[in-house]
Amino acid sequence: MSWDVIAGNWKQLTGKVKEQWGKLTDDDIAKIAGKREQLEGALQEKYGYGKDKASAEVDSWIKTHK
Repeated sequence: MSWDVIAGNWKQLTGKVKEQWGKLTDDDIAKIAGKREQLEGALQEKYGYGKDKASAEVDSWIKTHK
């Protein structure tokens, strides 16, 4: 699944995002609003990931949701 598809279906995928990253709040999800950079930033903030780790986490998640 490409990020464009994820962004377009963000509201439908928010539950899956919360399942994967439970520390993200509803407010975090609303602020992310389907933007990959925002998701990576939230992961860095909530989980203490570095930029590369956050990007790898998102890439891995995308691959599992084809």
